[in-house]
Amino acid sequence: MSVHYRSCNLCEASCGLQITVEDNHIVDIRGDADDPMSQGYLCPKGVALADLHSDPDRLRHPLRKRDDGGWEPISWDAALDLVAERLLDVRRRHGDDAIGMYLGNPITHGWAPVTLIPLLLKALGTRQRYSAASVDQQPEHLLSYLLFGSPLLLPVPDIDRTDHLLVIGANPVVSNGSIMTAPDIRRRLRSLRDRGGRLVVIDPRQTETAALADEHVFITPGTDVLLLAAMVHTLFAEDLVSMGSAVDYVDGVDAIEDMVTAFSPEAVAQRTGIDAQTIRRLTREFAAAPTAAAYARLGVCQSEFGTTAFWLVHVLNILTGRLDSEGGWMFALPAFDLPVIGAKTTDLIGYDRWRSRVRGIPEVAAEFPSITLADEILTPGEGQLRAMILYAGNPVLTVPDGRRMDAALDDLEFCVAVDFYLNESTRHADVILPPTAVLEREEFDVVFGAVSVHNHVRYGEQVLQPDDDTRSDADILLELLWRIEAERAGTRRARLAHRLRRAFFPRRFIDAALRIGPWGVRKGRRALSLAKIREHEHGLDLGPLERVLPKRLMTDGKRIRLDHPVVTEDWPRVGQMLTTGTSGKGFLLIGRRHLRSNNSWMHNFDRLIGGSNRCTLLMHPTDAQQQGHSNGGHVTVASRVGSIEAQVEISEVVMPGVVCLPHGWGHSREGSRWRTAESTQGMSVNDITDTARFDPLSGNAAVTGLPVSVKARWSRRGG
Repeated sequence: MSVHYRSCNLCEASCGLQITVEDNHIVDIRGDADDPMSQGYLCPKGVALADLHSDPDRLRHPLRKRDDGGWEPISWDAALDLVAERLLDVRRRHGDDAIGMYLGNPITHGWAPVTLIPLLLKALGTRQRYSAASVDQQPEHLLSYLLFGSPLLLPVPDIDRTDHLLVIGANPVVSNGSIMTAPDIRRRLRSLRDRGGRLVVIDPRQTETAALADEHVFITPGTDVLLLAAMVHTLFAEDLVSMGSAVDYVDGVDAIEDMVTAFSPEAVAQRTGIDAQTIRRLTREFAAAPTAAAYARLGVCQSEFGTTAFWLVHVLNILTGRLDSEGGWMFALPAFDLPVIGAKTTDLIGYDRWRSRVRGIPEVAAEFPSITLADEILTPGEGQLRAMILYAGNPVLTVPDGRRMDAALDDLEFCVAVDFYLNESTRHADVILPPTAVLEREEFDVVFGAVSVHNHVRYGEQVLQPDDDTRSDADILLELLWRIEAERAGTRRARLAHRLRRAFFPRRFIDAALRIGPWGVRKGRRALSLAKIREHEHGLDLGPLERVLPKRLMTDGKRIRLDHPVVTEDWPRVGQMLTTGTSGKGFLLIGRRHLRSNNSWMHNFDRLIGGSNRCTLLMHPTDAQQQGHSNGGHVTVASRVGSIEAQVEISEVVMPGVVCLPHGWGHSREGSRWRTAESTQGMSVNDITDTARFDPLSGNAAVTGLPVSVKARWSRRGG
């Protein structure tokens, strides 16, 4: 038996693991009590990491689709040669942008995809990059670029030192923090209250986070922008603006005061469902707290005003002096400085440099929005997507209007998937290249240190030996890269570059990045190196968040233009909400997730799919009574683009007029091969979400507040 220490890669919290191994099999996983961040905490997903490694449905060797639609094994060299040959053939016949790539969330948990995928896209010469980010977080990246100079400079609440945390449209107790690496968030929130602090949650559902809060306030889905505008209005009206040190490097405050003049609490009360007195009180309490931070996530980002609403979250924090202030809205100082390295090595820094072919939506950080991916595949003409690389993503279940996405993938000339499973999307691939699982390779987190609530770093040593003749993410990407580069650079030069990369990645690359980073050579004798980090198997504590502004800003002159024209030019659209009401018919659909589920790919683990992890439609008792629905009854939920069947769960946790379904379910499409997932009940909510609803600034899908009808399912006999 041997004991190993790693971090969990199944969500952003990255909790420390203590893994016991015997004969190359995991016999026990528990929380690492000596991990400086998680301190022994572990959610059910961490324990289920063992299921991924032992899952008989997990692919370990390449598959090729036969002409009859079946699958057959193929050697690695033959598979990689075939993929490169087919991609290059599409490029020769249709041009560079005929090849696209869709990236799923798991890529952020490994150094290889984050580092090597930009190189592969550059070698292919395509701009057709899509990801799950434009379904849930692109407004945050856009605003970080506009205000701070980099889409990767993402502030987080200094949750361990704040006196007042305002949570809007987020559920960190279940997400374990989202764009906020905060393991054991429940303990951190309880500590906030134990030290006399206050937790306030604003959400259309009484979430698991709201259950811990001092106060929960219901809000009509999609109206966060109005609430936040009214709170900013109150700051100016009651002379509560106090910017602290940010006054020295923030411009445009006067313009914002003029913008919110019409958005009094009384003006927004009816639309938001929050009375004016409550809005003023929430604002006063936030402004009066010794330290405070406003934190928002999906409920704000996934609306038709996602960018403008999240901009007002920044405005609220900045005008009350919370930016770069202890206990406020701060930036991590990661050992691997992703914002700086990303700016120097990729084309992620930018906005609206080009637009999507069919709908003319701006790129954000070199990505097009996923809502238009099916358009680009199905719409004929120059630049039409004819080949796709699906990398750790399942867009059929995660992109709006999943049925159309399903049809689009089936229309491609060629598709390759890098994935563990034959799932609802990869079943359309011609070749599947499965990488080794995380514990079968060394790993280093290059992403989540940049959004951590406490500075720390660790290196993950290899725990398990992979099966014979398997390949890691790095192997797959490097092998594809030189094959693609050979066409334009020549085989000899491509092979030479390949050998140099093999020698450089990952250890030399990571060590170099650490040495030039903020904890590197500038720290003198205390400088970090990879060797020093590897001496600390439980991870290395680098201390609480520090004040870093304005030095860390990447804008011209290291100043923040708060009244950025991209946002201010959108303001008239917000004003129209004050004069246009809702029809009052039907329901507004919102989403949710469970602690034991993270999108679609964890539903093949037995220990994660039972219990309360259910795909049911939550409905308020008043609505159920008026509509004649009973608990456990089956209904049809319909939107503009389609309908699905769901089982009703009556609960007061949702406000009247709102219904709620989790995403990532619906494993019923023929041709996939993950038996446990297929045995689950539930439907894909993205079969009814609408690609016509999106935030026009960021292109982010507006899947929250979706208008739907809910009707009882009647039998042919009328019963």
